[in-house]
Amino acid sequence: MLSGRPGRSQAQSRRTTLQAAAETTMSQPTTQPRRNPSLLAGRLRPEDCRLADLLEILRDTTDLADYPTASTVEHSVLMYDAPALRAALAEGRSGEIEAELVRAWSEGPGIVVIRGAFSGEVIGRVNAAYDRILKQEKETGAPKGDHFGEPGANDRIWNALEKLAVVDPQAFVDYYSNDLVALGARAWLGPGYQVTVQPNIVRPGGKGQTVHRDYHLGFMDSEQAARFPAHVHALSPALTLQGAVAHVDMPVESGPTLYLPHSQKYSHGYLAYWLPEFQDYFVGEHVQLPLALGDLVWFNPALMHAAGTNVSVDVQRMANLLQVSSAFGRAMETVDRQRVVTAIYPALLAALDAGMPRHLADNVVAASAEGYAFPSNLDRDQPVGGMAPPTQADLLRAAVETRLPPAELGEQLALQAWTKLSH
Repeated sequence: MLSGRPGRSQAQSRRTTLQAAAETTMSQPTTQPRRNPSLLAGRLRPEDCRLADLLEILRDTTDLADYPTASTVEHSVLMYDAPALRAALAEGRSGEIEAELVRAWSEGPGIVVIRGAFSGEVIGRVNAAYDRILKQEKETGAPKGDHFGEPGANDRIWNALEKLAVVDPQAFVDYYSNDLVALGARAWLGPGYQVTVQPNIVRPGGKGQTVHRDYHLGFMDSEQAARFPAHVHALSPALTLQGAVAHVDMPVESGPTLYLPHSQKYSHGYLAYWLPEFQDYFVGEHVQLPLALGDLVWFNPALMHAAGTNVSVDVQRMANLLQVSSAFGRAMETVDRQRVVTAIYPALLAALDAGMPRHLADNVVAASAEGYAFPSNLDRDQPVGGMAPPTQADLLRAAVETRLPPAELGEQLALQAWTKLSH
């Protein structure tokens, strides 16, 4: 898990030093492009992360003239008014608006806010359904893990999309018929996108998160992310779009999300956000905007961001977190990998006993077992002690290492498969 976010006073005391060091570095001659430090065999390396490179990118400004449908720019964030957007859509300008949003998320600040995207009446009915779901889940007494936060510090509903559909189908229909949700998802991902939702309720006193990027590479530690080639670091943000709907009024003291506008353009960001100098800079220089009930925020998942600390005395901050994924995150064929692993495991052990080198056996594991932890049922597959649960490939590698009997591996695989089922 990420370390706790440094306190503001600590960060302020170090910020001047960090800024001076970064400016000195930028003033020195260098053979490295500032936005793309040297690569090693097409890989990004943590040692190439320089705060100076990020600071150069953060010099970029957000010019309202480049975004004709936006109403204002606040702290480099583009602000849109829902009635004006809907009027433009009614005029048949959806293609123009989608292109504008893509520019905002890629070349621009990386984040937009759409004021008044949802009515209070619809959100009220969804909140009532969420209250019923939370009450039912608390009665079970099951632990609740969290991503980038302490387990149990907040209230969170995993797989809220499915749960809302079952508890209140009409509220689901009224909520997800929203044209501005569809607009953002379609603009960034095209048709066939997949929506998942996790409402997060942060009580007064609830601590903020450490700066991070989001799914996919953002759910890996720096060492894991560095194993992926540089072009995957560039591709990962194009596979998902992050959103949040304010389900209550969120003044700044309640801790609405903190952002570094334009930071999504930093090539090494998935490795850099783990480093103390980047975390300290974020604490001192982030942007934080209040939100009103019904506001919709969309941002590039590579934008450096973090939920804030709720220092209010009476605001239960509630955001409905939207993670929308590309339709292309699918294999061409349906493969029962549990069946494959069960079938080949005895043969794999026999091959190892006959002298097959371990690295060749690892190739067999990669070809046969599921190597990614998601999608999963996070009520059963709790993110406790890490952001991602063990994969099927992890189970198989551990079984090979200990020469686990096939029957016991079969039991582990069956239990893991159960944790993936939504109910």
